[in-house]
Amino acid sequence: MKTEITTSLGSVVIELNQNKAPKTVENFLEYVKSGFYDKTIFHRVITGFMIQGGGMDKDMKTKPTNPSIENEADNGLSNLYGSIAMARTGDPHSATAQFFINTEDNRGLDFQSETEQGWGYCVFGEVIEGIEVVNAIEEKPTTTRNGHQDVPEEIIFIETITILNEKN
Repeated sequence: MKTEITTSLGSVVIELNQNKAPKTVENFLEYVKSGFYDKTIFHRVITGFMIQGGGMDKDMKTKPTNPSIENEADNGLSNLYGSIAMARTGDPHSATAQFFINTEDNRGLDFQSETEQGWGYCVFGEVIEGIEVVNAIEEKPTTTRNGHQDVPEEIIFIETITILNEKN
């Protein structure tokens, strides 16, 4: 299944991997279908690492989410350039709505073991179109805003995320 992330800098098409990360994809699609991501921002951008979004509004306020989901990082997928993964706190099973797109190969974020430090970050898809938009977001200058570091100086909106097809 494919989704299109329409941002204020252009569109990115993501191929979701329902076979390897079924619960994560289902969770992501619930947020997509509800319009949760509309007008959220990319609030954390680190050059040579990743761009993160999907949970905060332009005022850096975190949106209320559904309960967290089980981490499926042990699915064999890797945090490689262009892959999309779930963001989380230090608790391996704390992912809700926020996601990130890897802008480098970040194998250190992959599943290692079923321990707090070893769980890693669940990859659930990959960019198949619009990687230049991801790169453009990554290149934006960042600042600190409302106590958050690595925030793009220019607000970069996720205008909407839409499902492009219902097929695998």
